[in-house]
Amino acid sequence: MISYKDLGLVNTRKMFAKAVKGGYAIPAFNFNNMEQLQSIIMAAVETKSPVILQVSRGARNYANQTLLRFMAEGAVAYAKELGCEHPEIVLHLD
Repeated sequence: MISYKDLGLVNTRKMFAKAVKGGYAIPAFNFNNMEQLQSIIMAAVETKSPVILQVSRGARNYANQTLLRFMAEGAVAYAKELGCEHPEIVLHLD
């Protein structure tokens, strides 16, 4: 089994604790394709915001586990390419 850490993702517990302490909300977005994922990551990096990537059951059935895993890993790598040294990205399976 692959851990979220192996993909470069972060733990929601720490993410939420930081948000509560800082008094801010964390955006969560469903995505269904690469273009949506790119836009979400670009916006998160631009605004220096943590983000929750949500994947519905239908999207999971459509894409399959392997592709979703690599999309999540790619989202982290893309955020780093855009200049975010330590992206705060969570993958939530709706």
